[in-house]
Amino acid sequence: MSSETARTADTAVSSRMPAAERRAQILEAARGVFGRRGYHGTTTDQVAKAAGISQPYVVRMFGTKEQLFLEVLHDTLETLLEAFRSAHAASVERGDDDQARGAAIGAAYLDLSENRGFHTLLLQGFVSGAEPAIGAAARAGFLDVYRFLTHEAGFDGPRVSEFLGGGMLFSILLGIEMPTLFDTDTDAAALMEATFGSKCAPIVEAERARRAAEHA
Repeated sequence: MSSETARTADTAVSSRMPAAERRAQILEAARGVFGRRGYHGTTTDQVAKAAGISQPYVVRMFGTKEQLFLEVLHDTLETLLEAFRSAHAASVERGDDDQARGAAIGAAYLDLSENRGFHTLLLQGFVSGAEPAIGAAARAGFLDVYRFLTHEAGFDGPRVSEFLGGGMLFSILLGIEMPTLFDTDTDAAALMEATFGSKCAPIVEAERARRAAEHA
C-alpha cells in the first residue's frame, strides 16, 4: 500500500467511523495478532494489516508497540473482570449455592473463547513479565482477578488455586495450538474435551476455519 493510498484509506475510515469505534477495531485486531504471535513477534504493521488500516495510523493513535500492547492487555483484563462480575451477580440473583456460583464464573471464562485471541493474549501478557511495563500491568491484572475471586466471589484458598490453575491450562492449550491435533491425536482430543467441555467443538471448528483461511 503506497503512502498516498494509505492516507486516503485512513481518511475514509476517519470520516465514517467514530474515534471510539476505530480504537475498538484496532484493539480487537491487535488482540488477535498479539495473541498468536506474542509481544516480540508482532509488529505494528501486522496489526495495521489485520485492522485494514495503515501502520502510521496505528502509531498516531497508540504510539509505540508497547503502549498498544498495554492497552490491549488492559482492555482484555477489564473485559474478563466484567464477565466474571456479571456471571457472579446473575448467579447470586438466581440463589445459586457456592459450587454453582463458581461454575457460573468458570463458564464465563470459557465463553470468552469466542473472542479471537482473548485467552492467548492474556497468556502472552503473563509470560512477558521480563518487560518492565508489561510485567507490572500483568501482575496488577492477575491480582485484580485474585481479589475478585476472594473478596467478591468468596473463594477460599484451595478454590482460588484450582480456578486459576484451570484457567491457565485453558490458555496454555490454546497458546500451543492444541486444537490443531484434535483430528489426528486421540489423546489431544481427550485432553481438550476434558478441559473445554461444551466449548470444545466450537473451538475446534474455529481452528479448522482459521487453517482453511490460511491455505486458501
